[in-house]
Amino acid sequence: MGNTMNEWRGIGNLGKDPEIRTFQNGDKIANLSLGCTDTWRDRDGNEKKRTFWAAVKVTGRKVSFVEQYLKKGNRLLVGGRMETRKWQDQSGQDRYATEVVCDDFDGKIQNLTPRSESDQSQSGGNSQRDHGRSQNNNQSGTRGGWDAPSNNDLDDEIPF
Repeated sequence: MGNTMNEWRGIGNLGKDPEIRTFQNGDKIANLSLGCTDTWRDRDGNEKKRTFWAAVKVTGRKVSFVEQYLKKGNRLLVGGRMETRKWQDQSGQDRYATEVVCDDFDGKIQNLTPRSESDQSQSGGNSQRDHGRSQNNNQSGTRGGWDAPSNNDLDDEIPF
């Protein structure tokens, strides 16, 4: 068979505060509920909206970021791979859940909420807003929920 790819990316808002679970060995998992809303116009020109709720499981070092900085209402960029879990409920029925897994290997989680909308605990100190593959601590002092690209990131040539 040919190569396949299992990657999911979405931007949305947290529907509730993160749920943190701690295991006996000290490992932690954060469960998030991310609402991603599509907006379009129907044939009559009326605006329509549909929200998809993505279940997100955060593991590894990214859990500490979730614990410290995220709360209900935050706007996030989340990336990871899709996984389906199977288990049996109390009556013996097979149950399934599909979720986005955001781990240290191929996951990404970035808080897009502007700092002015965050509470004091989020805006104070040196928060590392992007916990993706690269752990770049660019302290450029930019305001807002994103770090402006440096001059090195801008490429004058169009690749086509």
